[in-house]
Amino acid sequence: MKTLHTEFEANSGKKLHTSRKKLFLRTAVMVSVIAITVGCSTAPPRDPENICNIFEERRDWWRAAKSMNKEWGVPIHVPMSIMYQESSFRHNAAPPRRYLLGFIPWGRISDAYGYAQAKTMTWDDYIRETGNRRARRDNFADAIDFIGWYMDKSHRINNVSKWDAYAQYLNYHEGWGGYQRRTYLQKEWLVQVSRRVDTRATTYAQQLNQCEAKLNRGWFRRLLFG
Repeated sequence: MKTLHTEFEANSGKKLHTSRKKLFLRTAVMVSVIAITVGCSTAPPRDPENICNIFEERRDWWRAAKSMNKEWGVPIHVPMSIMYQESSFRHNAAPPRRYLLGFIPWGRISDAYGYAQAKTMTWDDYIRETGNRRARRDNFADAIDFIGWYMDKSHRINNVSKWDAYAQYLNYHEGWGGYQRRTYLQKEWLVQVSRRVDTRATTYAQQLNQCEAKLNRGWFRRLLFG
């Protein structure tokens, strides 16, 4: 009886240990899933009016912006100003909903989505031309690369300077053909928005000029010199 009792206790201990191990693994998986979800659902920067503070808060955004600049030759302050206007740096930004009879949800006025408010058809063109098949509209690095790609094409198609935030935004909003037809001349509100984008881009450029060297410091130099 003593031996059986001892074996029973040993088996019970093993089962308890196994149960605890399984519980630990399940908990670890759940924590990982939550962490991934939170990581994907990035909150907008606390101070969107200051590009230095944006990149200080989100160092991964700074690396992505530099990568975009290297790939497309687009100055960082222009696509950042366009992104501010399009989504206020919200990863899941979308156009307003339409309502049937004034209260029944009936889809959205456009399929634009994400940081860059990229439309599905244009986003598909970007993926096809760049081969970036894993790109997502709610990913900052992909979104700013998309804007860089679009601005580069605006430069090549319509000879618009990559530094001209005003004309670049008109291309971005109206499309290359719309810009050629000057459809924006019938939209005074769009002209005003484009001017705001241009003003913000100028402010961002001035701010970035003051902090770019600091942003480019490695972590060790930042630790030593702030």
